[in-house]
Amino acid sequence: MRKGPALAVLLSLAACSSGGLGLSPGGANRPPAADAHEKGVDGLLVGHRLMEAGEYDLALKAYLRAASEQGINVDVLSALGSANLKLDRLGQAEQLLRRAVELDPSFVPAQNNLGVVLMERGKPGEARAVFQQAFALDSGQTDSIRENLKLAIARTETDVYPTTEDGPQEPKYNLMRRGTGEYVLLTQL
Repeated sequence: MRKGPALAVLLSLAACSSGGLGLSPGGANRPPAADAHEKGVDGLLVGHRLMEAGEYDLALKAYLRAASEQGINVDVLSALGSANLKLDRLGQAEQLLRRAVELDPSFVPAQNNLGVVLMERGKPGEARAVFQQAFALDSGQTDSIRENLKLAIARTETDVYPTTEDGPQEPKYNLMRRGTGEYVLLTQL
């Protein structure tokens, strides 16, 4: 009888056993056991790092994980709104950021990001009011909020007084008579 096939079967059975052929008792390829007493990394922290890296889809997933672990709070809502803003989901971002501002009207990042969403959605007047609130809460310390407020002010003023190649276009006023002794001032922009 040939010993080659019998030896191969014996070695393959030894490799399939729990001990395997490895030198260590637990097997060399086995991952270490998870420690159930340790706490995982905070989903918000992971999401913030992913946002910095430009991985907005993954950041959104990390923020959703944080929401499941921590519950819905102003930090989570603001983070979810910011991720949706970066993904150009403006409607969702606006809803989330409005909820964040409702929960904590003094949370400056949510106020600022809501203003950015409103600017992107073509609502510079409302964005201006939100930026003014954020600027006041921040005491004017953050440059990005100051720049956002300046931009919102400029856009609201250009909506009122459109510009031409020669500069701002001044409104033209007309006086119109309505009945006896009653006049209405009309403007054309």
